[in-house]
Amino acid sequence: MFKIILSIIAFLMSLFAFGQINEIPKYKSSDVKLHNEILQMDTKYFNAYNTCDMETQADIYDEDLEFFHDKGGLSTSKSDLLKALKENICNKVTRTLIKGSVEVYPIKDYGAIQIGYHKFYNKEEPNAKSIPSKFIVIWNKKNDNWKMTKVISLHN
Repeated sequence: MFKIILSIIAFLMSLFAFGQINEIPKYKSSDVKLHNEILQMDTKYFNAYNTCDMETQADIYDEDLEFFHDKGGLSTSKSDLLKALKENICNKVTRTLIKGSVEVYPIKDYGAIQIGYHKFYNKEEPNAKSIPSKFIVIWNKKNDNWKMTKVISLHN
């Protein structure tokens, strides 16, 4: 009898879990032009990141940047962030975007939110496995120029 009850509970829980999964709609861009613009900005930024082009990185970061890193905490200093990137990332770490993972949502009268997954590779540890990590970027568009205003970097 106990096995029957456990089987019924497991069955009901699987129905509930399956129902929850089906409630989450698959992402579909509501603005393909915006989606492509943000992907172009992502490419521009991370090409600069991967090649240590500090000038381009500095140009893309907003002066009032907030950079949240799950391991490093909050940074609100653009100059400190750029200094840390130059000292710790340049010629040591590269990033690749996981294709198909990016979602872009328009924010009225402001810009867009980009959510996606990427991997980082440490050149000093070439055999280390890179685990996909989630990121969120809030982009602001002023006078046809995109700036990163908030970045959330998650590496669990």
